[in-house]
Amino acid sequence: MAKVNMSTDLDVAADKLWNLIGGFNALPDWHPAIENSELQEEGSMRVLSLAGGGEIVERLEKYDDNERIYSYTITDSPLPVKNYRAEIKVIDKGDDKASVEWSSEFSAEGATESEAMDVITGIFQAGLDNLKKMYGG
Repeated sequence: MAKVNMSTDLDVAADKLWNLIGGFNALPDWHPAIENSELQEEGSMRVLSLAGGGEIVERLEKYDDNERIYSYTITDSPLPVKNYRAEIKVIDKGDDKASVEWSSEFSAEGATESEAMDVITGIFQAGLDNLKKMYGG
């Protein structure tokens, strides 16, 4: 399986950062590629509307507000991946500093593993870059 793991340090308190990105329905608030997120199935599924068209359907697998972490899987998407599982975690670095770790595992589908990894890396990078723009770090 392919893996993509990325992180960034930010100049913001962990609780404030988690309040922004920790909600399963919060991606449109901080990721520039996501125009809308609609919760379904009592909040266990989200349908993400992508800028430029297309949808990704994801299932919440684990959520821990105290640990500031959640994991999810993709059930349907135009992305060249299958068996996709990802995790977002906020880590308190003290002194109003925090880091975000975003990691995933998946198999490539309809593309080479390298191409699929490039797509996922680009998605992660866009989100982390926008957080850096919002909070510095």
